[in-house]
Amino acid sequence: MPVRQPRYSKEEFARRGDEIYESQVRQQVEEGNHGKIVGIDIETGAFEVDANEIAACDRLEARYPDAQIWILRVGSRHVRRFGGRTRRTA
Repeated sequence: MPVRQPRYSKEEFARRGDEIYESQVRQQVEEGNHGKIVGIDIETGAFEVDANEIAACDRLEARYPDAQIWILRVGSRHVRRFGGRTRRTA
C-alpha cells in the first residue's frame, strides 16, 4: 500500500477541515453523536462518524481512497485529552 502524502500545510489542512465541519457537517452530526469521531475529507466534504476514529477513517478511505482526512470529536474542540481533568458538577 503506497504511503499517502499530505497535499496541504498543517495550517491549510486545519482551516479547511474546520471550515467544512462548521459550514456543512456540524448540523448533520451534532444531535445524537456527542463524543463520537467525525472524519472529513477536506477535498470532497465527504464524512464518516463512528465512536472509533480508525473505523470512521477506514470507511471514508474505502469511498475515497485518496482522501485527505481531518478528524474532530463531535461536541469538543479536541480529539484527545492529555493530563487530568476536573469533574463536572450538574
